[in-house]
Amino acid sequence: MTTMISSPSATTETYTAFQGQRRLASGSLADIARAIRRAADDDTRPVIIFSDASGRPIDLDLRGTDEEVLARLPPAVSPAQTEQDAAPTEPRGRGRPKLGVVAREVTLLPRHWDWLNAQPGGASVALRKLVEQARRAGGDADRTRMAREAAYHFMSVMAGNLPQFEEAARALFADDRRRLAELIAQWPAEIRDHAVRLAFGDRG
Repeated sequence: MTTMISSPSATTETYTAFQGQRRLASGSLADIARAIRRAADDDTRPVIIFSDASGRPIDLDLRGTDEEVLARLPPAVSPAQTEQDAAPTEPRGRGRPKLGVVAREVTLLPRHWDWLNAQPGGASVALRKLVEQARRAGGDADRTRMAREAAYHFMSVMAGNLPQFEEAARALFADDRRRLAELIAQWPAEIRDHAVRLAFGDRG
């Protein structure tokens, strides 16, 4: 049997652009596009744009005027905008609430359906509660893992040929910040600092 469940809406993402070994800008895609277009024309080093969430490089089409460039950027939705759009604008009657969700299929065994349907609010409410409980229970571990992976993807592009890269990657995934700092101490400062920022955020 299958049912339809929801996936979260897109959230605003931040990006960082590097020109050679220099961090050019950080912010939204619009901020990045503007910064790249303002960059010195005589600097011929390539610009690489990274997603701060994944650490992976992305491509932007920067041809044309500022207005044309900005018009081609993919839309971003902030959490506040998502909540505002999802809020009912008129009294809600019977039927599904406006949750700003996307329906997906889930396949379960009959005994799972029996249990879900016996829960207060039915299967959809029970599934949402279970997902939220799992997110809270594993949230810190998931965020840590994703941060390490983002830092590794960034390091692979920007520091893959730098000294001690492989050892630094091992220290990264071992969550050994002191060892990582020792290994990357001689890397270009802005590459080193951004890798640490992606990996550890505001942690001391």
